[in-house]
Amino acid sequence: MRAHQRAHRHVARVEYALPQEAASAGRARRLTSAFLTRPRRHLTEVDAERVDDATLIVSELVTNATQHGRSSCRLRLEVSDDHVTVEVHDASPVGPQVLKPSTERESGRGLAMVRHLAARFEVVGSGRRGKAVRAVLALRHLEPRPRLQPPRNLVRS
Repeated sequence: MRAHQRAHRHVARVEYALPQEAASAGRARRLTSAFLTRPRRHLTEVDAERVDDATLIVSELVTNATQHGRSSCRLRLEVSDDHVTVEVHDASPVGPQVLKPSTERESGRGLAMVRHLAARFEVVGSGRRGKAVRAVLALRHLEPRPRLQPPRNLVRS
């Protein structure tokens, strides 16, 4: 596995090569979490909720790539002041399919979750050389969500 990082105009990027094996998804989650929580000058800190969302997306995309992509895969991560981009490249030219949720299947819900969490989701084909599946998460620059208070009629005095 190799990684290299470049910083350019308030953007941090990293790329990891992952083998075609089941353990790659777990390794990708750990690498993603470490990269997104690393302190950086000139960049907004990625909050814990977005780190969790990004690691879930990475897990789903790397799992799909290693199961269906016919080869090892590459994970690219980019963080800027307003977004986190997750991109997974594999050798298969066939794009992923978002399946309708079903209680009958044990799998098939991952891409629906990715599409729900991401501000943008796209598949970029590169012909016979495979494809890149990209999910972009918007970073929230808002105050933390207020805690929900129980309705007044349920509060005991």
